[in-house]
Amino acid sequence: MKRAFTTVDVFTDRRFGGNPLAVITDAQGLSSEQMQSIAAEFNLAETTFVLPPQDPAHTAHVRIFTPKAEIPFAGHPNVGTAFVLAQAGKSYGRKITGDRLVFEEKAGLVPLDLMREQSEVVGARLAAPQPLTIGDELSADAVAAMCGLAPDQIETGRHRPIIASCGMAFVFAELKSRAALAEAAVRTDVLAKHIPMQRATGVHLYATAPEHGVEIQSRMFAPLYGVPEDPATGSANVVLIGLLAHLRPETDLALAKTIGQGFDMGRPSILKATAEKKAGKVVATFIGGRCVPMLKGTIDLS
Repeated sequence: MKRAFTTVDVFTDRRFGGNPLAVITDAQGLSSEQMQSIAAEFNLAETTFVLPPQDPAHTAHVRIFTPKAEIPFAGHPNVGTAFVLAQAGKSYGRKITGDRLVFEEKAGLVPLDLMREQSEVVGARLAAPQPLTIGDELSADAVAAMCGLAPDQIETGRHRPIIASCGMAFVFAELKSRAALAEAAVRTDVLAKHIPMQRATGVHLYATAPEHGVEIQSRMFAPLYGVPEDPATGSANVVLIGLLAHLRPETDLALAKTIGQGFDMGRPSILKATAEKKAGKVVATFIGGRCVPMLKGTIDLS
């Protein structure tokens, strides 16, 4: 039993940048155990498995696995999968037409708009499947301990470290400097004590850093899910833009930020994040970026 796969670098315009993704385009008939084994074999931050949609009005049913667990939603897997299917032009014999795709996922429906230059698809932009939710706060001491930092390196003027989600929960902490962000090094034992897997996927650090054409630099650590550090985390940065809009005093706002991630890993990634706020409430968040195809092949499961 052979299955086709494609790998693509996501949130980048050049090969060997961004966040690598493996897409199994014909996953029908695979068990959850087989999917998890394939994801562990690729050992990328995520691997996606494309299935026929349950509702024919949608493009596909997509399941997402890290090397250690299935997750309900993620950013770069959606953007990369949309890019791969758009380039193929069809999925399970059904033509993909227009610039709108809709994926069925555990977190809900994920709409995506293709990004084109002339007529060529170069990336995609997704809308988060769930509205912004704000959860518990954590102490600066706890986040500093899990990230190998001093408590005074964490900026608490705008917000204390906090759990937030748009379909997948993360701990968000702002750092006072770009140097502190580069210094961070996760301690898995301390992270597991404060944010076990059922509480949040990982910790997302960010700092204002106008460099390399971005306004914010970020890093995300999720070692309990088999991702010691992620080069680009759309599911976290789509929450971050919502959180930043939530914290702004305006009752009506369209906020856009260019976010860099992966620079400290040698995998520079550029994410375009936007949020819409109406009557004091964040009503929509979006994340998008470019993609570059890398590899094609088959997996022999016989």
